[in-house]
Parts: sequence; C-alpha cells; structure tokens
Amino acid sequence: MEMPLAADGKTPAITRVVIVSRLFPPEVSAGAFRLGALARSLAERGYVVNVLSTRPPAAAPAVEDPTDVRVRRWPVLRDRGGNVRGYLQYLSFDLPLFARLLLRRFDVVVAESPPTTGFVATVVALLKRRPVVYYAADVWTDGVISMGAPRAVVSVIRGLERLVLRQARGILSVSEEVSDRLVLLGADRSRVATIGNGIDTSVFTPEIAPASPGQRYFVYTGTMSEWQQPDVFIRAFASIVDGHPDLRLKFFGQGAVEPRLRDLAGALVPGRVDFGGVISPPESAAWIRGAVAALVSIVPGIGYDFARPTKTYAAAATGTPVLFAGPAEGGELVTSAGLGTAVGFAVEDVAEGMQQLLEEQGSGETDRRRAQRAEWARKNLSLSAVADRASHVVSEVARPAPASGDRNIDTQNNPSKESD
Repeated sequence: MEMPLAADGKTPAITRVVIVSRLFPPEVSAGAFRLGALARSLAERGYVVNVLSTRPPAAAPAVEDPTDVRVRRWPVLRDRGGNVRGYLQYLSFDLPLFARLLLRRFDVVVAESPPTTGFVATVVALLKRRPVVYYAADVWTDGVISMGAPRAVVSVIRGLERLVLRQARGILSVSEEVSDRLVLLGADRSRVATIGNGIDTSVFTPEIAPASPGQRYFVYTGTMSEWQQPDVFIRAFASIVDGHPDLRLKFFGQGAVEPRLRDLAGALVPGRVDFGGVISPPESAAWIRGAVAALVSIVPGIGYDFARPTKTYAAAATGTPVLFAGPAEGGELVTSAGLGTAVGFAVEDVAEGMQQLLEEQGSGETDRRRAQRAEWARKNLSLSAVADRASHVVSEVARPAPASGDRNIDTQNNPSKESD
C-alpha cells in the first residue's frame, strides 16, 4: 500500500493507530478475535499500532500478540466468571483509560464498545483534535433495555451511545440491522460502514480432527447470557434423552446464567450434560467439528431479534449444522444459506429440531453437506476479509502524523518508557 506523505512531500508520514478495548486476544470472545484481526490488518498496512487493553484472566489460553502490534495491558476487576462485565468492571478499565490514552500520541483511535469506553476515547480525541472510529458490534441501548435495566441506566447508556455515534468520524457495523439501529440512535448514515462479521476459517475448518470421535453430542459454545437463555436446550434435551442413551449435551464457555444451567441440568438430566469452561479456539473448533449440531439461541422480542451470533459462523466454517432457536429474523441466515435448522424458541420446537438433526447424522446427510457449508463460510465469513474492510475505514479516517521534528521526543512510543 502507498503510504501518505509527510508535509515535506518526500518522506512517508507515520500514522499511529490506537485500539482501545477491554477485550483482546488471548481473551476468548468474538470481540477479541475481531480486534486482533483488525490490529494485524492495520500493521500490514504499515501503520504503528498500539492496543490498550486488559490483563487476561488466568484461564485464558496462551496466545502471542500479533506481530508488529504493541499491546499494553492494565489490571481490571472481573466478575466470578473472569469476565470484564458489569458497571464496576467497565469503570475499572475506562477510568484509567483516560490517562493512558491522554498520554499517548496517536492519529486515530479505534474504540470498541461499551459506550463508556467509546465516551472516554471520544473525550480524549476531542482534546487532541484527533478522529475516532467506533466499532459497534452491538447496540448497547437495546441491550440494557432487554435486560430490564433501571430507566436511569438506560438513559445514561443511550446518551453516551448517541454522543459517541455523533462524534465518530467512522462507525464499523457488523450487519445492516445494526447499522439501521445506529442511525436511529443518531449516527450519520454516511459514516456507517457495514463491514460484516466473520470467523477465522484457518482455525474453524472441516479438516480439524473431531475432539471425541464416535461420541454423539450437541454442543453450545461461547457466552451464556440472559438474552440467549440456553436453558431451552437442556429442557429439550431432557425430553428426548430417553430414546438416545448415548447422547450428551456439552457446554463450553461461561456467562451470567451458567450457574442456573448447571442446576437445571443436575435436576433434569443428571450426569448427561458436561460443562467444559473456557477453551481455546482450536479446541472449540474440534468440539464443534465432531458434534451432531451446534446450538445457537436468541430470546425473541427483547431487542436482539436482529443478532447474528458468531456461534453460527463457527459451526458453518467446520461444516457442522446449526440448530438455531429464536426469532425468524435471526434464523433467516441459517435457512437461506443451508447452514442447518431454525426453529422457534420453544422446548417442543427445539426437541423436534434435535431429532431431525440426529436423523440427518444417522443417514449421512450431515457429512454429505459438510463441504458445502464450509465452502460457503470460506467465501462469506472470512475474518481477515472483515478486518481488511475495517482497516480500510480506519485508513480513510486517519490523519497523517505531523512532520515536525518532535518525533525524537515522543517517548510514548518508546517501549522502555511504557508503564502499563
């Protein structure tokens, strides 16, 4: 790529990009994967990339930081599951972030949600007269409403989200539905880039060896939250399990409702449901690859009907069918692309879907369609392609750094001067 020139018109300008997010690899989450890929893509364009993130939990898998990307980590509060999730946890990252970002030199800042992080980045960017790119993977106002948050909390989040969206020079959206919601909240349509969402198809692939060959099981991976309520899968599993004595149900990941899921499984189907905790992406891919189906859910009518969970993409990339339980909008991708079965969010519907997918596996239909699903994923869900679209937006927004001689006194990019 041809780099922008400094003011002298001869030497390449140094463009400094700072990514701020509580989530970054080795954290195991869709947000961390997106930002890790974006950092790599920006570095490949020749930019100086710094990431201000958090110290990962002890359970996080060992992963090296991307080449040519400097990651600065800060200790934060985490909940019992090891997540930076909750008002105090967010503040433990956002409050120190103000000073960390204020003391750093940059030409553009990329801020991941929540809006509190976006607000801190926006204030510092205004003080420094630098642009902000906001990565909007979700609409947080809708999220807090769906969780039944107090009216005052909803008002604060809505106000912060609107301010960030109106000030952002670029907004990265993961779907057309999210883009529409952002515009309704006050975003300038011309500044919203719908870049899509993706999965690392070099990790999630049908070529990976199944984790437990010969074992029959359904698998749920990732976050277990109020807006997913995966207890519907345990109840449905309990209704069919007598006819399948070898069948198991496996959960990998963590989330706010995990304790309730464990209690429910112990009460309804003791000894038949396994909880494996947080695992690495390759391990997750191996378990998904060997499953009868991957389970994905969205509770209808609480503001997330438009969501496209990354679980769907992970399953498609391995060629494993998806069993989606939720609103028609969320299941449309599954049915239109032939990725599996979409049913209503009801125990009876989920149980029927499980029986159908068990029959497909027994007939060999699952394996016959595996290559077709994986090929569709490679063409449509490449995380690197999504990251390249995102980095193009950042590069369009970024200002070339000034060509003054003050580069010699810029200690903020000297690794020996870093404290965080």
